[in-house]
Amino acid sequence: MADELTPLDATQLGAYFALMDVAGLLRHAVEQQLRDVGDLSYVQFQLLARLGLNSPTGSERMTDLADAVVYSRSGLTYQAGLLEKAGLITRAPSAEDERGVTVSITEAGREVLGRVLPGHTEVVRGQLFTTLSQSDAGVLADLLSPVRDHMRSAPPRSARRR
Repeated sequence: MADELTPLDATQLGAYFALMDVAGLLRHAVEQQLRDVGDLSYVQFQLLARLGLNSPTGSERMTDLADAVVYSRSGLTYQAGLLEKAGLITRAPSAEDERGVTVSITEAGREVLGRVLPGHTEVVRGQLFTTLSQSDAGVLADLLSPVRDHMRSAPPRSARRR
């Protein structure tokens, strides 16, 4: 018989609830700004930002995008379809993998990204960093980075073999 799991202690429970509250409130504020300024969902913004800011070529494989934004392949296909219909991205067969799809940001996509980024930065700064010193922000990054790395060590559902 398996040993009974040890419950979270008061400190762990407090940290967990604080993290969930902060993440939920921040995401709500960010989503509102993205909809108001760019008519984008959070996932659509993530895709445009990864393509426009993180990719030197402005292109990535769809599977890599799904893994990066931790979104299902089917859900990402739907969101990419909406972005493609709006002229913000293009999709094409991958040159390296005949089964894969490459997604590329368009000039219109870069324009929308450029329009939402200043307000996005202000929301993040105002909601998250206003109450933290530069040192506190560094400590927060130092605390969350190994947690993120641990959680990413097991591939998200989107990246698991079928």
